[in-house]
Amino acid sequence: MKKVWIILFLSGIGLTQLNAQILSVGPKIGVSQGNVQVSEGFKGDDSQMGYHVGIFARVNLAAVYLQPEILYTNTGGSFKDNTFSYDSEFDRLDVPFMLGVKLGNIFRIQAGPIASYMLNGDITARDGNTVLKYAPPSDDFTFGYQAGVGVDIGNLLLDLKYEGPLTNSVNKFGEIPTDQRQNQIMLSVGFNLF
Repeated sequence: MKKVWIILFLSGIGLTQLNAQILSVGPKIGVSQGNVQVSEGFKGDDSQMGYHVGIFARVNLAAVYLQPEILYTNTGGSFKDNTFSYDSEFDRLDVPFMLGVKLGNIFRIQAGPIASYMLNGDITARDGNTVLKYAPPSDDFTFGYQAGVGVDIGNLLLDLKYEGPLTNSVNKFGEIPTDQRQNQIMLSVGFNLF
């Protein structure tokens, strides 16, 4: 009977190791540098630092991996016209789905689509004396892409990705038509819990 328990214990350790090699799950946090591109009549200004926090899962296959993520993202940027300077800030729920290739045991390259849902946002317009606040629509999904590189060191994951838009993030706010497409560079740190 003692041998049976030892065999079951060692089998459990082996299955846990096998599961960890196939499936990884953990938290992820990072920073981003984003800007907003705008339509005619406006000029892009300064980029803005943002952050993201959430969870990831990775399914490791023979030579490739799939990595879906769910992230709360805070981002924005600045732009201006002849009269006003505008500062925008957006809170989004992002769901990237990355397909990656492992280069040895440490390095990775990855790319995939991202779906975003605007949770909240505001745009502040200033002309020196006047401050106006606008709330952009927050009921639309937008789609984009991400591509980048990654490094795995033990249970630590480091990702450097570029995000580009495929659809508009805001078509207009107030009476001002815009084409605000978010481009950003993202640096993330994740930790495999198992």
